[in-house]
Amino acid sequence: MNTKNSMRRALIPKVAFACLSVCAAQLSNAGNVTIATLNGPAMLELKKLSASFERANPDIKLNWVILEENVLRQRATTDITTNSGQFDVVAIGTYEAPLWGKRGWLVPMTDLPADYDPDDVVKTARDGLSYNGQLYALPFYVESSMTYYRKDLFQAAGLEMPDQPTYDQIKQFADTLTDKSKGQYGICLRGKAGWGENMAYVSTVVNTYGGRWFDENWNAQIDTPEWHKAIGFYADLLKNNGPPGASSNGFNENLTLMSSGKCAMWIDSTAAAGTLYNKAQSKVADKIGFAAAPVAVTPKGAHWLWSWSLAIPRTSKSQGAAKKFLTWATSKKYIEMVGRDEGWASIPPSRRSTFARPEYKQAVPFGEFVLKAIESADPNDSSLKKVPYSGIQFVGIPEFPSFGTVVGQAIAGVVAGQISVDAALKAGNAAANRVVMQAGYQK
Repeated sequence: MNTKNSMRRALIPKVAFACLSVCAAQLSNAGNVTIATLNGPAMLELKKLSASFERANPDIKLNWVILEENVLRQRATTDITTNSGQFDVVAIGTYEAPLWGKRGWLVPMTDLPADYDPDDVVKTARDGLSYNGQLYALPFYVESSMTYYRKDLFQAAGLEMPDQPTYDQIKQFADTLTDKSKGQYGICLRGKAGWGENMAYVSTVVNTYGGRWFDENWNAQIDTPEWHKAIGFYADLLKNNGPPGASSNGFNENLTLMSSGKCAMWIDSTAAAGTLYNKAQSKVADKIGFAAAPVAVTPKGAHWLWSWSLAIPRTSKSQGAAKKFLTWATSKKYIEMVGRDEGWASIPPSRRSTFARPEYKQAVPFGEFVLKAIESADPNDSSLKKVPYSGIQFVGIPEFPSFGTVVGQAIAGVVAGQISVDAALKAGNAAANRVVMQAGYQK
């Protein structure tokens, strides 16, 4: 008995020491927050200003993983689906948040700080990041899509951009303004393959031409006259009036081309406006005009709705620290910091109070226009014919990336001249049908 007691007493310090070692390790990890995000201007600004957060929170260390958009989506999806716990914060959007929230992969955004004011966040953004009324990500910025154009080039050519151009007008403008000998291209558009790269834009073209991804019985509708007309138009427009290598250009590449004065027009995210109107970042800041995204047969689904947002995976070991960072990065206080550091035109918009600020209104001629576009985009009514899914520039089902990527690659091949429209759409249709059939959508 005495021997056993002696052994127990001898073990206690060792056990206690082991526990202290493990607990200390856990505590040190609790302050490490690894953030996976994209390499866009607004996110790079967040990384820069996060030094202020770390100074105010010396017990929290931020580790940044900055990735190209397509790579970010792959890495974030792999991390969340395999429960690897590599990231504490991930930049995701209105496609992932409700689907991942439904599956229990994300930490619900509850118990927000008293001064956070979630009702100030644009409602369409909150709705898009929620499942069953529960918010699963906090919007960093909200965007729709619109048409940017060079006012000086239009004036010199005697052209006038309507408030909402048709795609036929866009083609006429591009034909007139293209001068490849001068390195001036009538239009720049996304060509880089990816369900969230070229297909984000291309889906809106298909929508406005009266097309849809699936009919009400989940039969793929990609190999249809509407898709053929939309993709033929898009590919010819880029081949005839776009820059060389257009099939490799995504959002960032086109932003660089437009801000350096190479494009007469660009149809893309409203989030680009902050850079294009910033004189420190754009050579044509005083020459940029804007209009609504173009229409063809119908205005339905002609402009998209997206929100780059920050979420916490359930596998994060630093959830408290991660949430502290998230609420700071999407707060009114952070918006003020960007306004002071980069200028009010560069603020990542997500709050109605931002659009109402006098400083923002003065610096941003496009503010009210962007808010209207964001609030009028309807993911539940985005096509001329009825569909069984939600989403404007994506199909809101877990299987979408698998066939959306295949279709994006095929269409990028059309732009590059490697495959015909007919062959691309037949391949895309077969891929989409195969995926939804295997998943049990088709009856």
